[in-house]
Amino acid sequence: MLQPGSTIGILGGGQLGRMIAMAAARLGYRTHVFANETDAPAVQVSGAATIAPFSDTGAVARFAAAVDVATCEFENVPAAALRRVAARKPVLPSPSILETTQHRLREKNFLRSIGVPTTEFREITDAAGLAAAAAEIGVPAVLKTVRFGYDGKGQVLLTPEMSAEDAWRRMGATLGILEGFVDFQCEISVIVGRAADGHRVAYPAVENRHVNHILDTTIAPATVPTVIAAEAERIACHIAEKLGLVGVLAVEMFVTKSGKILVNELAARPHNSGHWTIDACLTSQFEQLVRAICGLPLGPAERHSNAVMKNLIGRKVADWRDALDDPQAKLHLYGKSTVRPGRKMGHVTRLLRRS
Repeated sequence: MLQPGSTIGILGGGQLGRMIAMAAARLGYRTHVFANETDAPAVQVSGAATIAPFSDTGAVARFAAAVDVATCEFENVPAAALRRVAARKPVLPSPSILETTQHRLREKNFLRSIGVPTTEFREITDAAGLAAAAAEIGVPAVLKTVRFGYDGKGQVLLTPEMSAEDAWRRMGATLGILEGFVDFQCEISVIVGRAADGHRVAYPAVENRHVNHILDTTIAPATVPTVIAAEAERIACHIAEKLGLVGVLAVEMFVTKSGKILVNELAARPHNSGHWTIDACLTSQFEQLVRAICGLPLGPAERHSNAVMKNLIGRKVADWRDALDDPQAKLHLYGKSTVRPGRKMGHVTRLLRRS
């Protein structure tokens, strides 16, 4: 068990790191953030920071020497940097898990190997291979980069009118994955926390609604039949177990119109769809991560309220004042000084009476 007063290293300086640092402080832990800018959201609330690119091996070594355990606030931390930190201090979740979840093809192959249902997919290395895979899977289909894509970036919807050559050029990478298009009823996600001793807790399944490929609203709990919610939670726990996770894992899923669950993506970190847990659950996803990586007992994941979480994206952050006038709303701003289209600037969680 890592005693309060110890230092948690956070690789990445975004809003997830900010909320991890705030949860750590409530439990008496110090935080040290590795970020590439001095005014990053997590740096603003952390006691120490290393400002450098992940390619700076000296900075990575100094960061590792200054912390007692490290975790990632986003999945695209370069594997080499993760391994350098892990050679000196524990990194949780482990680098091997992060290397799986930061690479769509590895992730899908892992899910297939443990019997978790996904949409049909194929590895794509060139336009000719894309044309052949599209003929097998059918169109429409979605071509994605295997790395660095999020919020719709690095994705091309392949339609019957689009040539394989055009889609390959638009995707803009040397390796891709083609996924069958899912005509889904809704998108849901489950966040599960798992400790080193194997104990795990799952938060209720939630429904996620996107606008322009960016999460706009999360409804907790999801408005799906109880049997589907229970199966989604079972799948998430099964994945966490097979990964050997220590930390938190978000599992994004499609619910098809026939009631089948297909896993879409994994994130071995806190997730945007779990922000509602800060205000509506006994233990937030961020506190759960801190508990897991420090060897503390996991907290209960039960909710005391239903909730609707709304992201403040781009210029919508100007609505922050309205949230303060709503007695059921909890405002969270991320401290970002520059507003850009599609940028997550904060969120508002409205608490509702449990039905």
